[in-house]
Amino acid sequence: MVADVRAQLRQPKLGEMVAGVIRQRILDGEWRDGQLLPNQDALVAEFRVSRPSIREAMRILEAEGLITVRRGNVGGAVVHRPEARHVAYAMAMVLESRGVTLDDVGVAMGQLEATSAGLCASRKDRARKVVPQLRKHNTAAEKAMDDPMGFVRATSDFHSSLVELCGNDTLRLLAGSLESLWLVDVNSWAENATRNGSFPSRAHRLKNHEQHLRITEAIADGDSALAMRLTETHFDPARFLRPEDAGRRVDAAAMHAIMGNPNAGGSE
Repeated sequence: MVADVRAQLRQPKLGEMVAGVIRQRILDGEWRDGQLLPNQDALVAEFRVSRPSIREAMRILEAEGLITVRRGNVGGAVVHRPEARHVAYAMAMVLESRGVTLDDVGVAMGQLEATSAGLCASRKDRARKVVPQLRKHNTAAEKAMDDPMGFVRATSDFHSSLVELCGNDTLRLLAGSLESLWLVDVNSWAENATRNGSFPSRAHRLKNHEQHLRITEAIADGDSALAMRLTETHFDPARFLRPEDAGRRVDAAAMHAIMGNPNAGGSE
């Protein structure tokens, strides 16, 4: 029994302790994105540990995506502050490993967007912060009615703004990450549909646009229940999935191809 307790209370290694301090400093913003960490000599002096312990700390932080260690004459450890795209890519890998299908992602995305729309409608500053942005996307969609890819971009921006402007940071991160994954397939669908002439008709696009207008007005009126209901019924993941996509699993590699290396730094 005593041995079990001792195993559970294992003291962290020096490298883990150093990594914990540096990790917290990165999260607290002490080092900005792209900045070099102090060199190894400086870290050894500050933490009063051996070089192997510092190297172990660097390995831990690099595995977490918080730094990239450059080797050679221009070497050093470059800081990467955590970004939403890291979460999106990690989520894609977990979902793929579990065999989750795209239609499953679509159902979740619809529920999260509906919740986001309701929160948008409940914002006291919605007339200033939310509604103008949604109306801008609606205007862009109307102007692009005869440009399929332009229409997809404008309507995708509308959906992204529902999440981005909901006012809840946790939901923004969760839904935004899932949406990033979902939009990879939406864009692929739109490009294929445009090439083979199967893109939805102008009448269908007009109907979609009118639904966006109704959601916008419900948010403007502060009617959370209506905004949620309209968004939930509007979001139909099946229309973005071709018959051959039925049962297709999430593909993290496709997201990686769009995003690049999520641990390589840069903007979102």
